[in-house]
Amino acid sequence: MHSFFTLRRIILSCIVLIAFFSGCTRISSTDVGSGLIPAIDGVNTMDTLLDVITDTFEDTDSVRVYRGDNHVLGAITNDPIFGKSRAIMYFELKPNVFPYYIPGNKDSIVVDSAVLILSYRGMYGDSTKPLQVNVFEINKNTPLDPLINYPSNYPSAVPVSIGSSLGDPVTVDIRRLGDSVNNRYENAAGQLRIRLRSDVAKRFLKDYDSTNAYLSDSIFRTYFAGFALTTNNSSPANALLKFNLSDTNSKFALYYSSSSSGATQRDTSVAYFRYIIGSSSDFNVVTRDRSGSDIAKHLTTTSKPDSLVYVQTMPGTYVRVRIPGLQGLSNRIIHRAELIAEQVPDDANLTTIETQMLPPRYLLLSRFDTSIKQKRNIPNDFVITSSGPNTSQFGGAVISKAAAPYDRIWAYNFDVSRYVQGIVTRKDTSYTLRLSAPSNDSLQYAAAYPASQSVSTGYYLSPTNANDVGDGRIRLGGGTHSRFRMRLRLIYSRL
Repeated sequence: MHSFFTLRRIILSCIVLIAFFSGCTRISSTDVGSGLIPAIDGVNTMDTLLDVITDTFEDTDSVRVYRGDNHVLGAITNDPIFGKSRAIMYFELKPNVFPYYIPGNKDSIVVDSAVLILSYRGMYGDSTKPLQVNVFEINKNTPLDPLINYPSNYPSAVPVSIGSSLGDPVTVDIRRLGDSVNNRYENAAGQLRIRLRSDVAKRFLKDYDSTNAYLSDSIFRTYFAGFALTTNNSSPANALLKFNLSDTNSKFALYYSSSSSGATQRDTSVAYFRYIIGSSSDFNVVTRDRSGSDIAKHLTTTSKPDSLVYVQTMPGTYVRVRIPGLQGLSNRIIHRAELIAEQVPDDANLTTIETQMLPPRYLLLSRFDTSIKQKRNIPNDFVITSSGPNTSQFGGAVISKAAAPYDRIWAYNFDVSRYVQGIVTRKDTSYTLRLSAPSNDSLQYAAAYPASQSVSTGYYLSPTNANDVGDGRIRLGGGTHSRFRMRLRLIYSRL
């Protein structure tokens, strides 16, 4: 008798446990924010997907490389998905004071060499292909304007032209740019060093002095308008190099020997010109040529849905995202609303270009206000505090995930739970969204509900919390892709 009741208790316990764990299977896994999803406690929690409509457009917003940012130089000549890119640098390096004097006795100066040195901060693309760099001076008839921060995606009529060459083309082995330099003047790593012609060294050491070119800053510009660096687009180069002009590792070095007293004893010296914040000007031009590429077949000016969409870091492209099913949703408790965007790998170039042309490290999900022609933050979810935007909670940082047969794919997730809750509960507007890869971008920010959405302030997205200009591109699955489709995932409970 005792064993009968014991067996009955065991059977009833098993039934209860089976029922409990069966109820738990209503929630499937999520990549981020799983800690916010409630445990099963009598609430009927459900999971569904909403379709999105996607298409790709050119991003015509101006993008600038500001003083202190990394500048890019190079050429991408082989990217079958996004096409070609080219980056040119224009900049000034100058004495830090005027009138300027070359230390030592001018009549005793013996010219050694002139070397342009740039602080290397990394690269984007293929480091195994050499890059041929050319150094010119800026045409004195089209000098840089120190009062202008030039847009990198400037129209074809570039306001600065290239003058005469300052040296022979230099072939750069990108893999060696991180090497150390150790001599009596340098103990540094990460430099691109380009030796200029001997007549250029003579010009700056012997021909220029405090009575002419070095008399004042404005006069110096009339003698020398600055440097222009280009690359050879016909070479097999497939990379953009990053340089920081304001770093002390960047300079124009003039090597010479002189005698301060005119005696036989001579001193070997170096004079440095640098990028002077607040005085030196610069202009970093990045151009795209998408002819013949995969993206050229998908760029649109219409509302045609697309199964493949493309995001390229500014100056680049953006994806328009529409979610028609949101506005008609009935009131409910939104535990999690997550926009999921996943890479569609290029099967023909998995071990080559796909490993070199990496995705943007950060994507911005925003809405575009056509009345002011500016991006706005996603209401209630993109929040800015004293420590900056809540990107770790909101999402946008690139992540990797398993997707057989691929070793990994790149993906982006965005938490729009509060935005969706406002739509279903307060009947807030369901906006057309925009997915972009910002670099030195800005958006109009409005605080979360119950603050008024009409009151906004500007917020600046710098390369520190976004992307370096020109660095990153990714092909994503659109709303109709067969496997990697973009989608809005909802985890909710009915009232």
